[in-house]
Amino acid sequence: MTLLESIVKRKETYKRGQLLFRAGERFDFIYAIRGGSVKTSVCTPDGRVQITGFHIPGEVLGLSALALGQYSSEARALETTSVCRVEAARLDELAQKIPSLQYQMMKIMSGQIRQDEELMLLLGRRSAEERLAEYLIGLSRRFAARNFSPTQFNLSMSRGDIGNYLGIAEETVCRILTRFQNAGMIATQRRHVSLIDLRQLEAVARMKPAA
Repeated sequence: MTLLESIVKRKETYKRGQLLFRAGERFDFIYAIRGGSVKTSVCTPDGRVQITGFHIPGEVLGLSALALGQYSSEARALETTSVCRVEAARLDELAQKIPSLQYQMMKIMSGQIRQDEELMLLLGRRSAEERLAEYLIGLSRRFAARNFSPTQFNLSMSRGDIGNYLGIAEETVCRILTRFQNAGMIATQRRHVSLIDLRQLEAVARMKPAA
């Protein structure tokens, strides 16, 4: 349980496909994910939907809305998802009462900025195979940091969503996952994935092994 969750116990449950918030809506809440998963997306000027992130238990949504007072993206539950909603209007009050809250919020925002930077690098001069391998390793490390299994988890997002996020075709995602499986790096059963050979995946992604 995060500090934010322990402060405000206003729990909500969202069904698969249900919206948490829309772009342009007033910034009323920060959402701490307790269970399930959420995808965030924006609508581009030409009307296309671009997925900007997938979020897992232990992560927080909505802090980017602090600057303008409104959400800049849409957040939608990928499966049955439980969250704690923290009232935005109470953040200053809570931060004054609990000094460590400001530090934790800075850490959360720093982590989100780092993920955005990593995504920009990922979408640079990388092959589709490298992008998908790095995506799987990144998920593994995020789960590990939150005391979940780093090698056994569900890909709650669709193959099409993964392709949208990584800038590759859905068919390419399916083909590369099959290639990884045939090479003994992963095993998949529907949306469940087992990472069998993390070192080989890291080599494909050209990533340094985790410390």
